[in-house]
Amino acid sequence: MEVAIAAASSVAIPKLTSSFPAATSRPIQRNRALSIFSSPFSSTSLSTSTVSPFSSGAVGESYGIGSKPGALYPAPIPSSKAKRSVVAMVIPYTRGSAWEQPPPDLASYLFKNRIVYLGMSLVPSVTELILAEFLYLQYEDEEKPIYLYINSTGTTKAGGEKLSYETEAFAIYDVMGYVKPPIFTLCVGNAWGEAALLLAAGAKGNRSALPSSTIMIKQPIGRFQGQATDVELARKEMNNVKAELVSLWLRITSDDNDLLASKFLT
Repeated sequence: MEVAIAAASSVAIPKLTSSFPAATSRPIQRNRALSIFSSPFSSTSLSTSTVSPFSSGAVGESYGIGSKPGALYPAPIPSSKAKRSVVAMVIPYTRGSAWEQPPPDLASYLFKNRIVYLGMSLVPSVTELILAEFLYLQYEDEEKPIYLYINSTGTTKAGGEKLSYETEAFAIYDVMGYVKPPIFTLCVGNAWGEAALLLAAGAKGNRSALPSSTIMIKQPIGRFQGQATDVELARKEMNNVKAELVSLWLRITSDDNDLLASKFLT
C-alpha cells in the first residue's frame, strides 16, 4: 500500500507502471491530511472531498470496464421514483364492515352449528362421514343437541336401483343410540326406506317433517344370481334384514309386532 501525505502546498503522485496508461494528475486540495490508495487500480479516500488522482475512465478503460469509478456508487433513486413492491392480497368480503371475513363453505357452517345433513343415498362414503360427525360432536359437547336433517331415498335410487346394503342404515342407527347428545331429526324432502328409519330414531318429541315432505317405509330390495345354494343363502340373508328392520321399528314405535308386520313390508 502506498501512502501519500499531502504537504501544505502539494502532494507527490505516484507514477503508474508502464503496463497501464498514464493517469492525468489533478491538484489535490489543501489542508487534507491523508489519502490512502489501496491499489493502482482503484482509489479510496478517507475524506469525502478529496479528488481521485486518476482521471475519469482511465483505470476502467484499461480493463475494458466502460463505467467510470464514480458509477460504482450510483446516486440513490428519489423516493418518488422508487419501485413499488407488488403484494398479492384478497379483498375481504364486505357486508357492513370492510374487514369482515368471507363466509365459510356451507357444509362447515352447518357442522359448526351442530347440524348433520343427509342429502344423498346411504352409500358407504356417506355413512362414514355421518358417523364421524356424530362422534366428533359428542366429543365436543355431550349436552348440546345434534340436528339431523334428512333428504334421502335410503339405500336405493328413486327408481328403485339398489346402491348399497341396509347395514349402512343400521350402523347410523346404532351410533345415534350410542352418542349421549340428543338427536333432533327433521325431514326436509324425502325419507324413504332406511332414511325413514333414521328419521324415526331421533329423540322422542323432536322428530318432525316439513309440510311437503314424503315418508315411506318399504321392504329390502335385492337381486341375486348364481347357483341355487347361493340364491338360497341370499334369500335367507334378505329375510334376516327384513326381520331386523321390523325389530328396530318396534323399538321406536312400541307397536304390536304382528300389527306392524302386517302393515309393514307387505
